[in-house]
Amino acid sequence: MDNKTTLVKNWLIKAIHDLAVSKKLKADEEQYLDVAIYHCQQAAEKAIKGFLVLHDKEFPKTHDLRLLVQLAVSVNSEFVKYEDAADVLTPYATEFRYPGDIMDPTDEEMDQGIKNAEEILNYVISSLTDDLQKILSKK
Repeated sequence: MDNKTTLVKNWLIKAIHDLAVSKKLKADEEQYLDVAIYHCQQAAEKAIKGFLVLHDKEFPKTHDLRLLVQLAVSVNSEFVKYEDAADVLTPYATEFRYPGDIMDPTDEEMDQGIKNAEEILNYVISSLTDDLQKILSKK
């Protein structure tokens, strides 16, 4: 496996793990939704960054999913359908990570966060070559 393929695989494994952690934290008897929603944002961010690496598209160090989606659109115009999801998820990189007026997301925000992250991750995985999809399915 070449370096680029390994890097793409690693970005996507991290995205898969973030989404799995998010779901586990929400499903647990003692929920930690503030942490869970952060991992939704992270799953989407890492999935998009993996997509961009795959297509040799440079990106800045950022948590701004709208910016990352715009870069992805320049490679594949279908990515435009994730702009709204990016707008919803981006604040979760910081919004609930520090003390503030609202300490936890609502159940509805959490469900939407998981749905948005899952859709982005699944789309990225579906755009991969069969070989890379097989490698990820073995993870």
